[in-house]
Amino acid sequence: MHPFLLSLVTYLPLLGGLAILLFKGAPDTADRTSRWIALWTSLLTLALSVVIWAGFDPQMPGIQYEQQLAWMPSFGISYHTGLDGISLVFVLLTAFLTPLSIGAAWKSVTGRAGDFMAAVLFLETALMGLFSACDLLVFYLFYEATLIPASLMIGVWGGPKRVWASLQFFLFTFGGSLAMLVAMAAMWSMAGTTDIPTLMQSHFSYAVECWLLVAFILAFGVKLPLFPLHAWLPDAYTEAPTATSALLSGVLSKTGAYGLLRFGVLMFPDAVHAFAPFILPLGVIAIIYAAFIAFAQTDMKRLVAYSSFSHMGMIAVGLFTLDAEGVDGAIYQMLSHGVVISALFFCVAAIAWRTQTRDIASMGGVAFKMPTLATLAMLFTMANIGLPGTGSFVGELLVLMGAIHVSFWLALLAGTTMIMGAVYMLALYRHVIFGAVKNTVSLLRDLSGPEIAVLAPLAIVTLWMGIHPDTFIRLFDPVVVHALGPTNPATALHTGAAHHLLALR
Repeated sequence: MHPFLLSLVTYLPLLGGLAILLFKGAPDTADRTSRWIALWTSLLTLALSVVIWAGFDPQMPGIQYEQQLAWMPSFGISYHTGLDGISLVFVLLTAFLTPLSIGAAWKSVTGRAGDFMAAVLFLETALMGLFSACDLLVFYLFYEATLIPASLMIGVWGGPKRVWASLQFFLFTFGGSLAMLVAMAAMWSMAGTTDIPTLMQSHFSYAVECWLLVAFILAFGVKLPLFPLHAWLPDAYTEAPTATSALLSGVLSKTGAYGLLRFGVLMFPDAVHAFAPFILPLGVIAIIYAAFIAFAQTDMKRLVAYSSFSHMGMIAVGLFTLDAEGVDGAIYQMLSHGVVISALFFCVAAIAWRTQTRDIASMGGVAFKMPTLATLAMLFTMANIGLPGTGSFVGELLVLMGAIHVSFWLALLAGTTMIMGAVYMLALYRHVIFGAVKNTVSLLRDLSGPEIAVLAPLAIVTLWMGIHPDTFIRLFDPVVVHALGPTNPATALHTGAAHHLLALR
């Protein structure tokens, strides 16, 4: 387990992005070469991430592939990176979705394609560094670094309202990050270090924990997003190019949930228990509110964006159940949601690119012209609803297992995401795929080979996560159980969510 391997996975995309920017040539040649450089760089990063996965020992809840270099030793700051089971699954998610997003942008992004591909790779490096950071300052730097390429991709290559959407996204996230910076400075002042494993063992007073948790909730609640800090989301997801929408919803929103888990649930357990009764209702509100807003949408992409917001509310509920099953379910739901929501954005884009509209009322009868898309879209629609056999069902089941230990009503209200999701997703699918044939779809052609190459891996992983969930749960379940322990009599007889699923199977 050489730590250099993790550094290679982190910085290889950065090198690829720089190579794209430094490449000179005719515009057409440069764009074509940039696409290939981006694709091969991201595929190599994915392959190296799988090598890390193969060498990872899931029985060890501690940090693996660890690397620590002196940076500012007199201030207790070092370049400290490494992976535990939780970090690993998000590194894998990032490495998996990046080449698919590059493939989705292959033809749809035409102007300054090289710059776009470089931005995607820069974003991948920032995400890899964020998930592997074991020092709070390193985490903060990578967290802020995600803002630049993401904002540029929205503002330069987005839709008609791209500038406003990019500005909202930047200001909301940057404003939340200010709270994190203040909390980080306070923790450094009290502990004399920004090393995360050391801070995990530090004992802050209850009042200090509460104030620090408030700061982190503000910082990460924006990115999750947590109701009512979601105002940036609909415009950003809708106006962004499809590849960017997939990365925003599939990975970038998970940085908020990851931060709340790492710097909330696991770091300040006493304060989290006090705040959970206030955060759990916000998660339920997000589930129900976003679902009702999704009902009223006339734009396919905007409907999927609100669907994403609704499901992120389910993740917030799982995290703040403070129960091993609930937290495991939240992590699993993050992974599954990242795969499924990206696939839905790709499906919408395939239709919109051909018809030049995303208006639901203008659609109908797509299945007669695009049977392959209709089949794949059905799978992803069912997965978004939480149909058994898909990854989303496993995540939602575990979240409800954790929620039922908190309150029957919490579990019941959180579970409405399945019912309301079925209503708006099946209504969308019926109207667009099997509705009356409209003029806009008369000239449609089915998915091309490259489009199938983007959607097929997502379909395989969606089913894989539903049929063999222990493949991923066994990676992070030991970390969660080690941190939280059996939180109530119902879980005391088990060592974690993986055992529940094995029993069910």
